[in-house]
Amino acid sequence: MDLRKLKTLIDLVSESNISELEIAEADGKVRIVKGPGYAPVTAPASSPTFSVAAPAPTRSAVAAPEVKIETGHIVKSPMVGTFYRSAGPGSDAFVQIGSVVKAGEPVCIIEAMKIMNEIEADSGGTIREILCENGQAVEFGQPLFIIE
Repeated sequence: MDLRKLKTLIDLVSESNISELEIAEADGKVRIVKGPGYAPVTAPASSPTFSVAAPAPTRSAVAAPEVKIETGHIVKSPMVGTFYRSAGPGSDAFVQIGSVVKAGEPVCIIEAMKIMNEIEADSGGTIREILCENGQAVEFGQPLFIIE
């Protein structure tokens, strides 16, 4: 299930008197339960706590999907906009995989409303992975880089 859709469902349960919601689709099932005693799912402190059950496997599933667990520090987008790896067309990228960066060093640009916003590393280390393509639209909080 799409993460945006899951977030929308969690918000729906949070803002209503519904204490439990279960959705079944062709690719699986999700169950959201609101109430005391459940582990919180990344939600603001003022929101009720939730428990989100893992999607149930479908009958047609032959093998379990591969789950990729990321390690290291994730640099996330602070805004909605367009991701650029360099300061301009034809310029060298700020960082490459394997580049060593210091906290505060620019790693990319996000264009929002025709303003170029330089995004800085919030942690020092080595760029292990670049998670966006040049010119790709990004959302607030979307992972951009993994730094080890």
